[in-house]
Amino acid sequence: MSLVKSFGCAVFGIEATVVTVEVNIDTGINYHIVGLPDSAIKESQQRIDAALRNNGYKIPGKKITVNLAPADVRKEGSAYDLPIAISILCASEQLVTDILDSTIIMGELALDGVLRPVRGALLMAIRARDSGYKRLILPSENAAEAGVVDGVEIYSCAHISEVISMLQNQESMKPYVHSVMTVVRGVQQPEFDFADVCGQENIKRALEIAASGGHNILMIGPPGAGKTMLARRLPGILPPMTNDEALETTKIHSVAGKTGKNTGLILTRPFRAPHHTISDVALVGGGGNPQPGEISLAHNGVLFLDELPEYKRTVLEVMRQPLEDRVVTISRARFSVNYPAGFMLVSSMNPCPCGYFNHPEKQCVCPPGTVQKYLNRISGPLLDRIDIHIEVTPVSFSELTRKHHSESSETIRERVVRARRIQMQRFADNEGVHCNAQMSAGLLRHVCHIDESGMALLKTAMEKLGLSARAYDRILKVSRTIADLAGSERIEAEHLAEAIQYRSLDRDSWAA
Repeated sequence: MSLVKSFGCAVFGIEATVVTVEVNIDTGINYHIVGLPDSAIKESQQRIDAALRNNGYKIPGKKITVNLAPADVRKEGSAYDLPIAISILCASEQLVTDILDSTIIMGELALDGVLRPVRGALLMAIRARDSGYKRLILPSENAAEAGVVDGVEIYSCAHISEVISMLQNQESMKPYVHSVMTVVRGVQQPEFDFADVCGQENIKRALEIAASGGHNILMIGPPGAGKTMLARRLPGILPPMTNDEALETTKIHSVAGKTGKNTGLILTRPFRAPHHTISDVALVGGGGNPQPGEISLAHNGVLFLDELPEYKRTVLEVMRQPLEDRVVTISRARFSVNYPAGFMLVSSMNPCPCGYFNHPEKQCVCPPGTVQKYLNRISGPLLDRIDIHIEVTPVSFSELTRKHHSESSETIRERVVRARRIQMQRFADNEGVHCNAQMSAGLLRHVCHIDESGMALLKTAMEKLGLSARAYDRILKVSRTIADLAGSERIEAEHLAEAIQYRSLDRDSWAA
C-alpha cells in the first residue's frame, strides 16, 4: 500500500484555495475519485491513462483511490489531470521526487501528454505565494500570466515528460523569468482617436467630463449621428491603470479564461460591447460554476450598451445594484461568489423607433405616444443612475468638410489625468473611492460645497425638472468633476449650470 500527496488549486470568484490531491494504491482492482469532483474530473482517468501510456508509463492495475481535499468543496474543471497523474506515478514508484510538499501543480492533459492551459493561473500563483509554497508548475501558455507574481518560482512545461524530468532532476529546473516591459503609459497611442471626429464638440466635452469623474453617460440621437464612433474613442482618453487596477482586472479575465496566450498583466482598460440579445446571466455572471459576466469583465474599464432600449428589460434591471455597489454577488445553495463590477456605463439610443424624433431635417413617422413608450423601455431608476444624458445631433456637411483639426485623444487625456490626480488626492483617506462618481452620500455632502447663488440655481432646476434625490446627487458629482477640470476648489454656479444641462431625459417636455 502506498499513499502520496500533491497539491493543486481551486478557483472561487477571484480567489484561489489550495487543494490536496491524495492518491492511495492498495490491493484490488478499481479506480475511484472522491472529494466532490465534477464530470470533467471524473473523466480524467481516460486522459491520464492515455497520456501515461503514450509516454512509457502506465496506471497500475490495482485499487486506486484519488481524494481531492477538502472533500466538502466542489472541484471543477480538467486542470487536476496533471497533479493526479504525478501522484499516481509517485505512488506506484514510477517517479521518485522529494519536492511535492513545496510545489503546486496544475494542468490539463492531452492524450499524447501535451499540457493545455488552465484558467486562473494568476490567482493560483498568488495563492501559492501566500500559502508558503516555493514553486508552481503550469502549462507553458500560462507562464507569462503567473510570472507577474513575485515570491514564488514559476516553472512552465509544454509536456508531461518535461514535468517528470524536472521533478526527477531538480538541478535541471529553471524558473520562468518574467520580462518586465517598460510601458510608457502617457504616450500610448489609442486605437481610435478623437482627432478623427468632425464637429460634435459638446459631445466630446461630455465624454471628457465622464472620463474625468468616472461617470455613466447616455447619448441619445438619430442613426448616423456618431454615437457609437464617439463611444469607441472614450477608452483613449481614460487615465492609465494603476498596478492594483491592472492586477485586479487580470484576475477577472484569468478566471474567465480571456487573458490570451502568453499574456501577462492587462495594462489597457477593458472595453466591452455586448450585443443587445445578451442574457441576464451573461451580463452579470452566473452558471453552475459562477463565472464573471460582462459587467465584471468591464471592471476598471467601459461597458458600452448600444441601442439601450433594445435590451430586454430584465437584463437592464439587473444592472441597477452593481451600478450602485460596484460589486455583483452570485449566490448558490452552498456558497456565494463576489465579482468586482466597477465599470463606466456608456450607452446610446435612438430617440424613437424610427430614429428621427427631433431631427433637424427628417420627419419622425412614429404614431403619437410612441416616443414616450420607447423611452419607457428604460426604467426611471436606471436613468437616475446615469449621471450624464446628452443629445447627439447630426453633423452638418460644412462640419464634415472643414479643414480644421480636432483635439487629439492624447491632449484630452492630459486634462483627464490632471482631474483624476486631484480626485486621488482628495480621496486618499477613503478606501475604495478613487473618483467623484464613487462618492457616497455622506462624502458628497462633505466635498461638494455650494454657495447661495448655486443653491438657488439648483433649487429652481429641481422644481422645474422634477428631479429625484438621486438625480440631485448625480448633478453634484458631475459639477464637482467640472470644477476639477477647471482647477477650481469650489463648485461655482457655471459648473452647476453645465451639470444640470446634462440631465436631458429628466425634462418633462423632452418627448412631448
